Amino acid sequence: MGFKFEKLIVWQKAADLSEKVNELVKKFPKDEMYILTSQFKRAADSVSLNIAEGSTGQSNAEFSKFLGYALRSDVEVVGCLHLAARRKYISQEEFKELYKYCEELLVMINSLRNTLK
Repeated sequence: MGFKFEKLIVWQKAADLSEKVNELVKKFPKDEMYILTSQFKRAADSVSLNIAEGSTGQSNAEFSKFLGYALRSDVEVVGCLHLAARRKYISQEEFKELYKYCEELLVMINSLRNTLK
């Protein structure tokens, strides 16, 4: 792996989040394709993409700013999870599993951000 972000466990976990969300939304109704499905996938992708963008050739302050964007995207994924559960697109078990994953990712991003101060 040649880029700095590829070595970061937090980025790897964020990339895994994108895959988990991508699999989850495949069973959503077709009428959600351009609404919740799209928003859910974009939010999940944004977590890893912001970590990657901020990590390369940036100052610590700039990297911290991008980690803040990643945090907000992670929280957006949780918001999408709630909507999906309310609309009965996912089971309670699926909700809990991905919710816990997002919590763990939030802690990791915050921890990395705190080391940059």
